[in-house]
Amino acid sequence: MPSVVPGSGATIDEAGTSTRTDDPRYPRPVAAIDPDASLFWVRRIWPVVWAQKLSFVASITAGLIGITATVLVPIMIGRGINAVDNGNSVRPFVITLGVLAVIRFVFGFAYRFGLFRSALRIENDLRNLMYERLTELSFDFWDRTQGGQIISRANTDIRSIQMLFAFGPLVAMQVVMLGIALVVMLLVDITLTVVALAPLPFVYIIGLRLRNRMFPLSWVVTARQADVATIVDENIQGIRVVKAFAQEKRQVQVLAGAARRLRWAGTTLAETRARHAPAMESLPRLGLALVLFYGGQQAIDGQIDVGHLVAFSTYVVLLAAPFRMLGFILLQWERAGAAALRVFEILDEEPTIQDPIDPTPLRAVHGRVEFDDVRFSYPAGDGESVLNGLSFSIAPGETIALVGATGSGKSTIARLLPRFYDVDSGSVRIDGHDVRELKVSELRTAVSQVTDDPFLFATSVHNNVAFARPDCDDATVAAAIEDSAAAEFVADLPQGAETEIGERGLTLSGGQRQRLAIARTLVADPAVLVLDDATSAIDVAVEERIHDALRRRRASRTTILIAHRLSTIALADRVVLIEDGRVSDTGRHHDLLASNPRYAAILADTTNSGDA
Repeated sequence: MPSVVPGSGATIDEAGTSTRTDDPRYPRPVAAIDPDASLFWVRRIWPVVWAQKLSFVASITAGLIGITATVLVPIMIGRGINAVDNGNSVRPFVITLGVLAVIRFVFGFAYRFGLFRSALRIENDLRNLMYERLTELSFDFWDRTQGGQIISRANTDIRSIQMLFAFGPLVAMQVVMLGIALVVMLLVDITLTVVALAPLPFVYIIGLRLRNRMFPLSWVVTARQADVATIVDENIQGIRVVKAFAQEKRQVQVLAGAARRLRWAGTTLAETRARHAPAMESLPRLGLALVLFYGGQQAIDGQIDVGHLVAFSTYVVLLAAPFRMLGFILLQWERAGAAALRVFEILDEEPTIQDPIDPTPLRAVHGRVEFDDVRFSYPAGDGESVLNGLSFSIAPGETIALVGATGSGKSTIARLLPRFYDVDSGSVRIDGHDVRELKVSELRTAVSQVTDDPFLFATSVHNNVAFARPDCDDATVAAAIEDSAAAEFVADLPQGAETEIGERGLTLSGGQRQRLAIARTLVADPAVLVLDDATSAIDVAVEERIHDALRRRRASRTTILIAHRLSTIALADRVVLIEDGRVSDTGRHHDLLASNPRYAAILADTTNSGDA
């Protein structure tokens, strides 16, 4: 029976092929790793490899034909030498060698191209699987995970796996060639074959020792590569902070320290390989020396033809080729194994926020919001509760302001509403439905929020505003830009709305970024809107224009304002005062100022500190 791959929207059958069941964007089957974490890493990744079976079979077939041509070359050379020795024409052998060369080129190209193409497809599928899983993972995962670690696993580690499946079959072809060569050698002379193979048991022993030493070192190398990637990523993202505090030299030293640790691990790995690989490559050559010594005596005594001896010596040289690559493939095997385990750590991570098995449809959202005895602490925190029995409700179309001291839980409320996190106890409801009973995508379509430091993508203004609805028309985008009071500065940009705004939108001011983030939310047109200090960098007059536009666009929209500015709070129909993770008072702004000294004190503190 097919089994469902958790969180992937896919099913995996007995052959290991995964087929999408919920997304028409995937025109072909998408492979998924085996979900059984107890399996060996190759067995787990096999479904991804199996998806390329036709390409692999075609490539290996071409490789076998090419190898057959390679193995026939020494026989033709030997027979040609014997023909010269006997005074016969060598023309047939020359023609045959030419034909074999053409066959070797054509089929050698075909199998190498096919193998590398298949390996790149495996890399592509693994990278897509990882990115898909990353998009599914919940906020608590990102709270405890460094971006550089993710980048390293998505690039360096997956590339290590790809290289194994690119070069591994090449080595396998060499082993097949070794087997065919051994058969031919045994047919020529059994004793001479035994002499040639005498050093090979020592090659196996050295290879085993090399494998046992390289696995832990490969794990250390991949981990330290991730450390370096993390430092680089953080410094690129935070370059303005680094420069603002003149910490360039110190950060260079931090990176140098991580690079030195990576260098030590890499050097130790290289030293281990350098100590063993030359012996593995040289021992087959010792076999060649023994063949020339023993076979030469036989040729002198007339027990073997010179052509057969030359052919036999050529086969011994062919035997050396797999052993030359053995050290490399052992190293790549261990690197791929270590990399696969790190990739599996991501793919095996289950999102804590998932759709219910039988979700309640959310249609015609009115916007009634209820928090009922909510208790919550952050999974990656110290276990201390942020919300302690918080209860309040918001009527459809009402605008409320959440006010409280720093750490009172205001932003946490905003994160629980679209179910970025799940409550520890109690419930959060939209139109009477517990958010845990709703499909996440439908919930987050109905509820949107804008923060004080919104993220913009390194693309055009138009694409950033249309992000929530990429298929919307230009008129919709233009109207959203107008209603967010961004039209004037967008018109002054070099290419207007088509201007590329750079990474994270840092070419714009804070207020401009906030207005574009609000425009993006206007395009989404949610029934419930949370503005988490989202107008802190916008002047009061512009803020009023934006709120007027919000009311005009959807008079029934439920709006939650988290702010410290009196001008913003005054826009609300009602204020909810939060203290110690619970509601301590509620009412109109002016009424609370007159009746609640604590409310006035908190407003004074947050206004002076600029923090809510």
